Amino acid sequence: MKKIYILLCILFTMQLSAQKSYPAFKPGEWLKFRIHYGFLNACYATLQLNSDTINGIPVYHVVGKGKTSGFASIFFKVDDTFESYFDKKDGKPYRFIRDTYEGGYTKDIEIDFDYNEKNALLTDNKNAKKIDIPVHNDIQDLLSAAYHLRDRYDYKDFKKGQSLDMDMLFDDDGIFKFRLKFLGKEVIRTKFGKVECLKFRPLVQSGRVFKENESLTLWVSNDLNKIPIRIKADLAVGSLKADLEAFNGLRNQFKIIVKQ
Repeated sequence: MKKIYILLCILFTMQLSAQKSYPAFKPGEWLKFRIHYGFLNACYATLQLNSDTINGIPVYHVVGKGKTSGFASIFFKVDDTFESYFDKKDGKPYRFIRDTYEGGYTKDIEIDFDYNEKNALLTDNKNAKKIDIPVHNDIQDLLSAAYHLRDRYDYKDFKKGQSLDMDMLFDDDGIFKFRLKFLGKEVIRTKFGKVECLKFRPLVQSGRVFKENESLTLWVSNDLNKIPIRIKADLAVGSLKADLEAFNGLRNQFKIIVKQ
């Protein structure tokens, strides 16, 4: 169950969006996910988006929280918080914060991006050290990438089998590269009813977490919101499933084919 919340964040970052003339989100958007590990209701995670300022610049401020619940917390306690401040105009991240507790594993870092210097300063609060990391203008952090892609990509431009590449910085391991492959459309059953989704397969590194490099599948609502609906992953031990549990403050109508 380690990295459960990071899996959800990766899910959220790998979204494609409607045309820019129809914004995909607004301040006040709130999403809640229920995460199952095997037969256990293992974790709940939320994403909350608000307006803010940083160094006098108007930004969006998104806070992601993930925490194990019930029986699962006895075996593996998770208490994660991720935050991102990103520009309202171009989506560039200015600051990223990660405060992680996962079964005794902890991480407490802050990343400040300086595009004039083409540099990101990573502050490791746990180990009292600072790291300079070279970055480019198209870099994203774990959370800002989600909203950036929702406003700047149109699924209509993608063909089945086509892939998208992106660079992200969210850890002291440096820039993380991933590739997302579009698998087409699919209607799935949810607690809200049937929802038409865009289906994707992120190509992930096998070994430490996943069984193989194509063991993660995600479904994103095929409407103007492009919110994550479901994720399934075959892990090195067991399997994981995350479903949208609740939402509020969406910018656009959430399309349901048949209400249950």
